Amino acid sequence: MSKTVAITRSHEDAAEFVSLAKQDGIRTYALPTIQLVSKGQQIVDEFLESVAQHSPDYSVFMSSKAVRLLFETSRQNSKLDELRLAVANTTVLAVGPKTAAALEEYKIQVNHMPHKTYSSVGVGEVFTMLGAVGKKVIIPRSGASTPFLKELLGKIGLDVLEIHLYDVCAFRDTTAWNEFRQVFSQGRVDGIVFTSASSVRGFFEIMSRDHDATTLLSNLQETAVVAIGPFTANELKKFDVQNTVSQVHTVPGALDTLKGMLSSA
Repeated sequence: MSKTVAITRSHEDAAEFVSLAKQDGIRTYALPTIQLVSKGQQIVDEFLESVAQHSPDYSVFMSSKAVRLLFETSRQNSKLDELRLAVANTTVLAVGPKTAAALEEYKIQVNHMPHKTYSSVGVGEVFTMLGAVGKKVIIPRSGASTPFLKELLGKIGLDVLEIHLYDVCAFRDTTAWNEFRQVFSQGRVDGIVFTSASSVRGFFEIMSRDHDATTLLSNLQETAVVAIGPFTANELKKFDVQNTVSQVHTVPGALDTLKGMLSSA
């Protein structure tokens, strides 16, 4: 399959995608679209104080980035053991395999994970099966997150507290985009995988610097666009970009969906 595709992740975060794509002879571009803006070392104290005050029954982690930021900041503060204990005293739920793996790196046992739908909807399904009405939940996550999960768990009957660890902004150093910009302008990009709503906004902010809106949208209409999940798909729709939602909300799943689209084109 002689195709050229891109994913809205840094080269480091896109390693799995690049490796899988190469097996099929697909040329890839890893686009660092967003970067984290940490809210500082106080995030650990805020989390620990919230656990002490609210005594949550569950901790829910929605990304590997949130896991690593929280635990690495605690290491810098010499509070890693204290954080581990606070999390271990709750029932831990990870949104998907990568998040679970990140937690296990810090010796945190993951008790629950969605079976297939690695998203807020999947987390809601887990809590519905657990019959956790009236239980307390703490969720350390991005300040750019939508309120969907908190509202969903509230409807299920859970008491939810979100701790915002970081915000996101468009990636500042776009050197890695130079070759992609040229290839994209020439209509030689066959597919793009968008991995979050934030990455959609970052992509348009970066690309709009040297592409007018009409040209950018026109080129995207000629490109197979895959959203890793429904929230990413909804964000793409706001920019009038037609897209297909990955059947499995993971990077390998998104690549499989993209390959299916390219093979049938």
